[in-house]
Amino acid sequence: MNINGKAEQNNTYDAIVVGSGISGGFAAKELCDNGIKTLLLERGRPVKHREDYPTATLDPWEEENAGRIPQDVQEKNPIISRCYAFNKNTEHFFLKDEEQPYIQEKPFDWIRAYVEGGKSLLWARGGQRFSKYDFEGPARDGYGIEWPITYDELDPWYTHVEHFVGWSGSKDGIEHLPDGDFLPPFEMNCVEKDMKKRIESAYSDRYLVHGRCAHLTEVRDIHREQGRGLCLARNLCYRGCPYGAYFSSNSSTIPWAEKTGNLTKKTHSVVHSVIYDEEQGKATGVRVVDAITKEMTEYYARIIFLNASALNSTAILLNSKSNRFPDGLGNDSGTLGRYVAFHNYRGRLGGRVEGYEDGYYFGRRPTGPIMPPFRNVFQQDDVDFQGKYLVSTGASRQGWGHAINDSTIGTELKKKVAEPGPWSVYMSIQGETIPKYDNHIRLSDDETDPWGIPQLITSVDYDDNDDKMIKDFLEQGEEMLDTMGVTDIWTSDSEQAPGLDIHEMGGARMGKDPSNSVLNRWNQVHSCKNVFVTDGACMSSVAEQNPSLTFMAFTARAANYAAEEMKKGNL
Repeated sequence: MNINGKAEQNNTYDAIVVGSGISGGFAAKELCDNGIKTLLLERGRPVKHREDYPTATLDPWEEENAGRIPQDVQEKNPIISRCYAFNKNTEHFFLKDEEQPYIQEKPFDWIRAYVEGGKSLLWARGGQRFSKYDFEGPARDGYGIEWPITYDELDPWYTHVEHFVGWSGSKDGIEHLPDGDFLPPFEMNCVEKDMKKRIESAYSDRYLVHGRCAHLTEVRDIHREQGRGLCLARNLCYRGCPYGAYFSSNSSTIPWAEKTGNLTKKTHSVVHSVIYDEEQGKATGVRVVDAITKEMTEYYARIIFLNASALNSTAILLNSKSNRFPDGLGNDSGTLGRYVAFHNYRGRLGGRVEGYEDGYYFGRRPTGPIMPPFRNVFQQDDVDFQGKYLVSTGASRQGWGHAINDSTIGTELKKKVAEPGPWSVYMSIQGETIPKYDNHIRLSDDETDPWGIPQLITSVDYDDNDDKMIKDFLEQGEEMLDTMGVTDIWTSDSEQAPGLDIHEMGGARMGKDPSNSVLNRWNQVHSCKNVFVTDGACMSSVAEQNPSLTFMAFTARAANYAAEEMKKGNL
């Protein structure tokens, strides 16, 4: 590789943000709003809002292979092919398996999107606030360290993010599912409304509420300023939304930051490591490998935000070695790369609902109802597992597929295909996994990726606690469906590998004590205060919520703190 010796002279900024996804885009937006000249580095190709969504408006008859991935592509890419959003209409956003290899010491499906905007183009857009009990639970019940921050401290930043992004949901007044600054929710269908009545009548501690998601069900002035429009409930979101109706970095935070005149954006920029200056006792920049030419360049700044995703941000820190940090930047505690956790999605069940044939629904709503946790919320309950789980649920009528195996032909078959089939209901778990020291990632000593960076080794797995949680969910779910009068109930454990949930967190966790954590309460590396990590790597525990809203709230809080400290001359 060639080193550009004039990098310091030509490539100096106030701030560097690594990664342009959910949290990286928000970091750039907040820093630029504060007048900070910011360099945003993205390892993938550029993706311009609207212009680079080639399949966004295709009709079904225009889709290549009816949207299906060819068999030979699936065989070459078994990991990414397991992702729910990977198909012929979205594959241009995904990283293929062979493009950046990694070593699975234990099975781990690492789902990645190395393009501008990252997984903000592909996420499922759901999100709920952590509650005070999610911050207090791990230390209270003895399965994690004490969080260095409280719900009350993060509350205004949740509101800040929700207001800018546009978050739909209902105000439900549930203590352990805090309300937010919501746009109107998507409506429940007739079966779901009945489910809500029956469950809440039968159980005093269980609630069925509207799913909360980053969709514009109403366009406010702040969204018009971003050039975004109303959600049309097409549910083709993963192709890229030309209306900007769902939140992505491409439609919202990045163009907002660009309008300030404070943003410089560089794509095809693979961050190798953070540069640490021994004499100054702080980081001074990052080393970047050009994804195409493989040339290495150094960029410099007063502060650095790592937002490359949980595993990649942790890997950058692990690869940032110096005399002061021989085991990786900020790794005085020996916990860097440790306590990686994720969400347990393995449990599913469902059944058939009789009646309601006179009811249907409008559009293709992008989210369904949720049931906030009812186990281990306020204390450790009398159950044999720790942690909580959220239930995703919903009801729908079967489409034309219900008639596909019908023995009739001709006019009679056409008539059946034109009519929707019976109603069915489903439930799936979103469970909290417990942070464990042994669940970790590390760098290979001898294998490198195409950019000369050590390959990542994943050593992350389920345990007995996760199996017991799934068992409880399936038992409770079956009981609830039976209470609702659901028939032909089925249950399933997918036994999928960690990673397929795409909610990996930890690796550089926050904590009060530098001896058992990497980051402080402001998301700063304890021993290198001008490096911030605000993506999933920072999480001390994962709770049960979809985490992207929390990532953005942490990012906004840390970026505004960093801006204030810079103005004071402390950074």
